Amino acid sequence: MKPHEVDNHGVGHLTPTIEGEQAFVPDNLPPRVEWTGELVTALSEADRAIGQLHGIGLNLPNPSLLIAPFMRREAEMSSRIEGTQAEVRDIYLFEMQEPDVQSEVPDVREVSNYVRALDHGLKRCNEIPVCLRMIRELHEILLKGVRGEKDRPGEFRRSQNWIGSRGCTIAEARYVPPPPQEMDACLDALERFINAPFGSAPVLAWLAMVHYQFEAIHPFRDGNGRIGRLLIILLLCSKGILDKPLLYLSAYFERNREQYYERLLRVSTHGEWRQWMLFFLRGIQEQSLDAFARSRQLMDLQQQFHTMVKSRRSAIQYKLVDLLIERPVVTVVFVRDYFCVTYATAKNSINRLIKVGILKQVGTAKRNKVFIAEQVFEIIGKPFSTR
Repeated sequence: MKPHEVDNHGVGHLTPTIEGEQAFVPDNLPPRVEWTGELVTALSEADRAIGQLHGIGLNLPNPSLLIAPFMRREAEMSSRIEGTQAEVRDIYLFEMQEPDVQSEVPDVREVSNYVRALDHGLKRCNEIPVCLRMIRELHEILLKGVRGEKDRPGEFRRSQNWIGSRGCTIAEARYVPPPPQEMDACLDALERFINAPFGSAPVLAWLAMVHYQFEAIHPFRDGNGRIGRLLIILLLCSKGILDKPLLYLSAYFERNREQYYERLLRVSTHGEWRQWMLFFLRGIQEQSLDAFARSRQLMDLQQQFHTMVKSRRSAIQYKLVDLLIERPVVTVVFVRDYFCVTYATAKNSINRLIKVGILKQVGTAKRNKVFIAEQVFEIIGKPFSTR
């Protein structure tokens, strides 16, 4: 970064790196924010939308039916921002633990790690506050056994990093985060801010501050973007803003990728907190409405499936229908093991769901057949919608 590129109005300062370039060190939170009418309106609309989503989460008879597909869609979208290519159905195939049917998409392990890290974080939120220790745990899971494994999974960086086009030097970087010796103090201050009582800032604005600050510190050699986005849902749940993990912003950030990066950078270079918060709050609103609509559609589809198998009078088919909302890719072996039934019972149940149009086979394999509930994927994967 060059001094002439930064006009940050007191939101941080530049400091030299050992390479002789300038790195940006963000000031501790909270910042001073001008609460314009536009910002107040955006906050009100985001509050209303997330409140509606919170309500549906409280009333779900079996939350895991919706949580599982939403988590995997978030993993796909967050990883896609970083250039990783794997779809939701690839994740489900990979999770089958059946080598003969697992997806061969190279990036699928990275995306699956995101699911595992998110699941671990949600469980840990019931045990400890969101803290640096938890963040390191998430990072270790995220990078285990994938391309970033050489970048010290679970450890904060001890060398300088930078952000820019692939292969660029630090002199060509678009953004240079704090050097290691100043990064530690920034992280400690961020941890205190996360766990301090809420001040005057509304909680969703507080969340926007935390996300920016983590990305500005950039504490790992790799995986910072994914960990930062993963923290959003953990903080929403740990602070009681949402009862169930149904809201994810990665799809919004992916739709507006260039603006996402630009808004984050402009906080550092020009102190544009208000513009970043407007962008973030609109994401909360859009994705809350989208998640609410998808939740309703999945619940309606579940009832439709129940009606389609009603005359069959088979308890296993009812249970399998519910499983398909949560896990819309199955094999006979998977169903057999999941429900502890015989192979014949599992096969017959799948065949009956094929006959009524709930399941269909993927491909033409004679052995190790894979079956999907296509209508579930249509709801999970369709473009952004609030209806």
